[in-house]
Amino acid sequence: MKKIMMSFATVLLLTLTACGAAGSTEGSTDTKTSENEELTTLKIGVMPSMDNMPLIVAHEQGFDKKHGVDLDIQAFKSGKDRDAAFQAGAVDSINADLVGVAAYLQGGMDVKIMSATQGQFDLISTADVKEIADLKGKEIVVLKNQGPEFAAEEFLKQANLTGEDVKMIDVPQVPSRVELLSNNQAGAAILPEPFVTITATQGMNNLGSTLDLGINLFALVATQEVIDEKAVAFKGMYDAYNDAVQWMKENEQDAYIQLFIDEIGFPETLKDQIVVPEYKEAFQTTEQDITRAFDWAQEKGILEKEIPAKDVLSDVYFK
Repeated sequence: MKKIMMSFATVLLLTLTACGAAGSTEGSTDTKTSENEELTTLKIGVMPSMDNMPLIVAHEQGFDKKHGVDLDIQAFKSGKDRDAAFQAGAVDSINADLVGVAAYLQGGMDVKIMSATQGQFDLISTADVKEIADLKGKEIVVLKNQGPEFAAEEFLKQANLTGEDVKMIDVPQVPSRVELLSNNQAGAAILPEPFVTITATQGMNNLGSTLDLGINLFALVATQEVIDEKAVAFKGMYDAYNDAVQWMKENEQDAYIQLFIDEIGFPETLKDQIVVPEYKEAFQTTEQDITRAFDWAQEKGILEKEIPAKDVLSDVYFK
């Protein structure tokens, strides 16, 4: 009987200890690995787009946990919703465009660019608009005062047109831009993937990409306060990102193509038409791209002060 009681006491003690350990993490933003190493959760706010894929793969394959991070990728339907979450501190970092960065700085946020991402905007037109010059006098749907409007004006320059030669219509939600095109209520729209591929199957025309213009507008950004607080975690994030890029190079697309459907929003019917970018390891935004975007932001009154590009580049990963 004594032996039975001692065994019962031992089991009870172990059970209470386990429960206590589990309860001690309640309410914490950190988790534990199986090796009892602490993980820091990083909440990344994004729009559904191709340039998020290495981060998604890093989480799906566990590369983030390997480097001490738990990536929580949160997708938003519109840039305004993403920005609101960022300003409220609901996410640690966001994938934003450089004009948006200028707006944050003008609003007093101490925002820093940690790296570029491999994103693009395309100019998609209805079937009757064959070239950019045909857009004169027509409506172009964009997100005003941010990267899409900047991209639209850069495209117009290719045909010696300006923003004054068209009607820029502010439509924050990307699916709504596609709907306007489908109903012939606009001549063109600035779209990211997967909507570029979707509209191509509907007979619409692709008049160009920001990649063709030599512009990379996209970056991962965070406030300096959050960078200081979670510097080690951000370094782990980029190490995991690089691991994901290497993994994608070493594996066939069949190993990860479903993520483009589940996470980015490609229709299942277009599975065989998805063009996977040649992702490269993490890299820093160029001062040239920042200056180009900031100059435009100043012209539009979005940014009212002179901010050198080098002053907004973080050295959390790139020294």
